[in-house]
Amino acid sequence: MPGRSQGELTILYRGPLASCDYDCPYCPFAKRRDNPEQLSRDRVALERFTAWVAGRDHPVSVLFTPWGEGLVRSWYRRAMVELSHLPHVRRVAIQTNFSCRSGWLAEADLDTLALWVTYHPGQVTYQRFLGRCRDLLERGVRFSVGVVGLPEHLGQARRLRADLPPEVYLWVNAAEGTVYTDDEADAWTEIDPLFQYSRTPHRSAGLPCRTGDSVVSVDGDGTVRRCHFVPAVLGNLYDGTFAPRAAVCPVAVCDCHIGYVHLETTGLYDVFAGGVLERIPALLPPG
Repeated sequence: MPGRSQGELTILYRGPLASCDYDCPYCPFAKRRDNPEQLSRDRVALERFTAWVAGRDHPVSVLFTPWGEGLVRSWYRRAMVELSHLPHVRRVAIQTNFSCRSGWLAEADLDTLALWVTYHPGQVTYQRFLGRCRDLLERGVRFSVGVVGLPEHLGQARRLRADLPPEVYLWVNAAEGTVYTDDEADAWTEIDPLFQYSRTPHRSAGLPCRTGDSVVSVDGDGTVRRCHFVPAVLGNLYDGTFAPRAAVCPVAVCDCHIGYVHLETTGLYDVFAGGVLERIPALLPPG
């Protein structure tokens, strides 16, 4: 995705879903158990969004970034499958712990679908998670795998890197609020040669960013913002009040991959060419 041809749009969609089958102590998101009414509202919102994408006549790419775990819900699996078969959808991806079963993937177009999978030690056994990754490989699914860079995860991350084939990118997210010494950063860089991009926040104020123009954030009501980290509303997807507009970033720093990957100054559209949404680099530097 080196840029946007006329009308091409990338959407980061986050509906009201907040429930998760994991309870990670380091997760920055407030988890809750959604009641049936909340789950129904999320399903209706997602189906409305999927229908909107289906009705477009220009290229669209979608990354689902739910607060909770989406793929344990049938409507997220169904949306992934349906969107993957639309000719104008370039990519449909989701951030997931992939605790769900994988049989539904047989119905998807695997040239379009991709997964951003996070390994959470303490929430799933190592062998169970590795087995899921091997299943994805056997099915020919395009996916990346990652961990949060906490000291207690280092050993498992090293083990995972050794057990996965080299073509599977294993990324490391800097733990929120953590300042890494050079030795600590070097240890994580041995696993993820691109860890330098996550290690420290990126200065972003006044710098050109694709968000708001070729990339937007959309919530369950269709409210459009330039990204998840800028609260200003740009209009609504469904009532025609939103139109893409280029503007520099209004916040001081950006410390999340789904934000700073779109900053033009990082050059990450070249690093992740063809795999921006699923976080798969075009060519990984030597580890």
